[in-house]
Amino acid sequence: MPVPVPEAKPAIAPPPPVAPPAPLQPKPIEKFTVAAREKLEAPQPPEPQATPAPPTQSTPTTNASPAATDAPPQNVMADPVPAAQPFPAVIAMEHAAEPEFIVPPAPSEPTPAIAPAPEDTNQATQTPADQPPPPPVADAATPAERARQEADEAARAEAERLEAERQARARQAAAQQEQARQEAARQEAARAEAERQEAERQASARQAAAQQEQARQEAARQEAARAEAERLEAERQANAQRAAAQQEQARQEAARQEAARAEAERLEAERQASARQAAAQQEQARQEAARQEAARAEAERLEAERQASAQQAAAQQEQARQAAARQEAARAEAERREQDARRDAARRAMGRQLDEEAARRQAAEAANRLSPSVSSLRRGRLFGRADPNAELILYAEAWTRKIHLNMAFNAVRELVKQPHTKPLVTVAIRSDGSVESVTFVQSSGVPAIDNAIREIVLSHAPYQAFSPALRRDYDVVEIRRTWHFDSAIRLY
Repeated sequence: MPVPVPEAKPAIAPPPPVAPPAPLQPKPIEKFTVAAREKLEAPQPPEPQATPAPPTQSTPTTNASPAATDAPPQNVMADPVPAAQPFPAVIAMEHAAEPEFIVPPAPSEPTPAIAPAPEDTNQATQTPADQPPPPPVADAATPAERARQEADEAARAEAERLEAERQARARQAAAQQEQARQEAARQEAARAEAERQEAERQASARQAAAQQEQARQEAARQEAARAEAERLEAERQANAQRAAAQQEQARQEAARQEAARAEAERLEAERQASARQAAAQQEQARQEAARQEAARAEAERLEAERQASAQQAAAQQEQARQAAARQEAARAEAERREQDARRDAARRAMGRQLDEEAARRQAAEAANRLSPSVSSLRRGRLFGRADPNAELILYAEAWTRKIHLNMAFNAVRELVKQPHTKPLVTVAIRSDGSVESVTFVQSSGVPAIDNAIREIVLSHAPYQAFSPALRRDYDVVEIRRTWHFDSAIRLY
């Protein structure tokens, strides 16, 4: 009786664990481009899993040896699965005009090995020796072949499915990489555009700054030219004023010389008239002598007498002329002495006045030092141009301008032509603008000039009253200035 051969069931070996993809190790380069950075940062596609190997058919043998039957069942192991191949290292390259995506080839899929079931093998090995031989191998292997084909088909379908998933993931990763590359390119273009606009803005700013600097320099140059023109105009006006003063002096000198010339011409005309009159008289005498030629003797006598009388009269006239000259010299000497005496008297009087004013001032200062309550007048003194009280300086400047702008120079125009020194005068002004005193610290040496200065100061009174701020500090203000005369009155 034939021994039935059990159907061999293929055993599909489980797939080996998928090795994780090896990390990318790009070679170091000096400059990373956008494409290289995208390739390094893009996620790598997963390593496809190894598909199981197709089952192999085990053909039982009819003549089993005892050793074979006693041996323990052995499972047929699948062929060794090759190790997962890592993706090639990505090397950073220059950004190309067209993106290129390289998908590494899938590793070769080994055919899974099918091992027979352990129970079937035991049964086959434990078949008694008296059993009839198994049927032919061809008839028994048909179901196993069919199972193997089904397993192969299933494994192929699973491999295709995994390959399709892998390709889909690769396409998705490539699309993501393309999007990332486009986004990076867009950001790079935006950054380049921003840098270009920033460079243009900075260039415009530098150009505007250069134009502003040029405008400022041009304005400064124009301002300097205007200041120089004003200075030249002021110098021209000052020169014109000096020239006008010199012309005025020259005109006055010419007028004086013209008056002297006219006086000399008048005297010369009078002398010539006297000479013509004398010549006419001589002509009449000659004619008279000619008419009296007949009476020559009488005429000679009369002529001798006349000549003697004329000589006597000429001698008397010469004596009278010499006496008159002596009297004129004596009179001139007396006038000179009288002028010297008047000048000395005026100087002595001025000295006495200055001594009296100095004595009064010293006495007042001594009295103020000894008893400050004796004098209730608060005095402010400005003997220069600087003072802590600004109101006092402003009031002194206003008083000085009033003296400068007055028309009283004509009163001293002729007087200041005399040799004199620049007088130093102190003017005391009360709070209501009235003049308290005019004191000559240094006289001009010419009494007429000193009197003219005093009259000028008094003629312009009252002056401006004190401001409330100045009135709170002082009752009397003393202003000391040096008087200078050229084409006008100037106080320094």
